[in-house]
Amino acid sequence: MKPLKPSAREKKRYLLIKGKTKEIERAILDFIGVLGMSKCGLSWIKSSANSAIICVNREMVDSIRASLCTWPEKIEVIKVSGTLKGLRNKEK
Repeated sequence: MKPLKPSAREKKRYLLIKGKTKEIERAILDFIGVLGMSKCGLSWIKSSANSAIICVNREMVDSIRASLCTWPEKIEVIKVSGTLKGLRNKEK
């Protein structure tokens, strides 16, 4: 099987989030729905009690940020980065 060209590959962005991490998936699902959730390609990189690093599709970053802002409990996006190395420096 041939590998994908870089232009056909999904471009990902990493988000550093502070707040209740248990509520992140529910906030996204309530705001953009099931179809939007599948388009965003959400995956968890690191999670602790009050912070998380998630990976999403580049086109859906604005929708993810909007869904976290509209959630009643405080969930805040600290930084968006194209690499994990950029987030790990900010996390400390």
